[in-house]
Amino acid sequence: MKYLRRGLFFVLVRLLVITAVFGAGVVSFYYAMNLTNLQIILKDGMARRAQVIMGAESESELNKYFQSSFLANDAALVAYRNGESPYRDYTVRGIDHRIHMGFVWVWPWDERCHLTIREEIPRIDGRVKGDRAEEIVQERGQNAVYPPAWQSASYEVTLVREQGRWLIRSMQETR
Repeated sequence: MKYLRRGLFFVLVRLLVITAVFGAGVVSFYYAMNLTNLQIILKDGMARRAQVIMGAESESELNKYFQSSFLANDAALVAYRNGESPYRDYTVRGIDHRIHMGFVWVWPWDERCHLTIREEIPRIDGRVKGDRAEEIVQERGQNAVYPPAWQSASYEVTLVREQGRWLIRSMQETR
């Protein structure tokens, strides 16, 4: 009986250790997968949003990154749609877009995630549209040939998982 108890204890301890290691590996894999997905959605989605606001891209691709309710209510996108974007008179060819993410922990079963990001665009490659160049330079000065600087901002972002995909649900600007 003594040897049976020791043998059973030996097997159960090893089984428990193997299960714990396997469980930690699964949680680590899903954490890394979710974190990578969140980074891609934020980086690509925010860059695409900025390009749309600057008139360099169409809005059709934004549904891959944002919920439709966000797209309908985003002040910068509404201004772009109404022709009130400060970039309406410029042709933007490219941007240097940067996102800095705060720490985030996402369990494999989480359907919602909150995090803080900082968005910066230190360089915009573009010029005023040819047909308006002289008028814009006379109105705003010689530096108006180049697009205005992007206002860097920090955001509290909420992302949700819908049908296996992460989407940006809301962004609140923080200072």
